[in-house]
Amino acid sequence: MDRRHFITAAAAVAASPIASVSMAGEFSGIIKKGTKFSMVKEPDLSILDQFKMLKEVGFDGTELRTTDNVKAKEFAEAIEKSGLPVHGVVNSNNPDLKAAVEFSKQMGGTSVLYVAKYDKKRPLMESWKETQEVIRKGLPHAEKHEVKILVENVWAGFLISALDTERFVDEIDNPWFGSYFDVGNNVRWGVPEHWIEILGPRIGKLDIKEWDERKHSKEGLRAGFGSELGEGTIDWAAVRTALKKIEFKGWATAEVRGGDRARMTDISKRMDNVLGLA
Repeated sequence: MDRRHFITAAAAVAASPIASVSMAGEFSGIIKKGTKFSMVKEPDLSILDQFKMLKEVGFDGTELRTTDNVKAKEFAEAIEKSGLPVHGVVNSNNPDLKAAVEFSKQMGGTSVLYVAKYDKKRPLMESWKETQEVIRKGLPHAEKHEVKILVENVWAGFLISALDTERFVDEIDNPWFGSYFDVGNNVRWGVPEHWIEILGPRIGKLDIKEWDERKHSKEGLRAGFGSELGEGTIDWAAVRTALKKIEFKGWATAEVRGGDRARMTDISKRMDNVLGLA
């Protein structure tokens, strides 16, 4: 299958944190800036007021978890009254993709983020085939509701190269399935811009987080996530160039340490910087 025809391939274009003035705003209107709703830490605010706050500090939308379906009515009201859309839901490795797709559709979303499971006590290809089967069972619902299922590269020791992910997606060979590419997670396994060039239109959306190889080397593996967006060692200019080369357009969602209004404002501004949105 020619993956260049992947339906509404979407991703984010990123810019260097010290980008020149000429690059400012290059991707405004092309990249939509999102955040995981779970990052918001304003317990005294209603869901509606949290949505309003996210819109006020500059986010174009947010992403829920499938477990948020217990408050579906409140979220639907917040979407309508705030004007801030929910662009998708995170389903982690829950195999009930039918319910996840339906919840995403109910919220007006266009994707379900799915994490490929890997039982390291069993042969890798058993996990590979079982995960593909779970996805295939969900695809009729994805097509029916026009909601893409996107598999993410996490630290499960599974899909640890661009070629693995390319093969995994192409074996399923369905326009309603692709990759949810996490720029920060990727650095443990490779170079983000190289993955982007290989995966191309297989990428449906991006998660945005920073990685700092200096902290990783000195303080341990997970310390690599300790730097703020734009202050680590990811080459955002190269990421931006790769994404521009494959003409991506769509959602890029922050997945970093959240907080209150001030913190979310800071994240929004940092995303503008690394994504070249302002």
